[in-house]
Amino acid sequence: MGSLEEAIKQKEFISPFNKLVVNLLYTHSYLVSAQNRLLKPFDLSPEQYNVLRILRGQNGVPTTVSSIQDRMLNKMSNASRLVEKLKAKGLVERRECPTDRRQVDILITEKGLQILEELQSHMEGFNNQVINLSKEEAVQMNELLDKLRG
Repeated sequence: MGSLEEAIKQKEFISPFNKLVVNLLYTHSYLVSAQNRLLKPFDLSPEQYNVLRILRGQNGVPTTVSSIQDRMLNKMSNASRLVEKLKAKGLVERRECPTDRRQVDILITEKGLQILEELQSHMEGFNNQVINLSKEEAVQMNELLDKLRG
């Protein structure tokens, strides 16, 4: 990918903090674009993939749309719309909660679990390919990003 300066054709930044913000935004765009290409053959967006992973992590226990929204990586995503698209594809189901008829429970279907299973090796390969860091550097980067968010 090369240096940020080469990629965006900018010679210098006003500060290393300014460069870091631009670098993080540029890297985010790079990763999302690459992930979109990987998920396209599965007819999934990164946000839909995130919802499926959240539901798989529930281990068969139903959850609500608001709970999904709270756990999503992109907080600006519309979880209700994403759930409806996944439902139309047969990857999730919506059920009326037996104890509170106003609440709708969301569950991943067997088909949704199968797609995640199929995607598993693709994602592992993608992660290893796109992250040009050693394991030790990846651990350090994770620690630094956690620190950055405070």
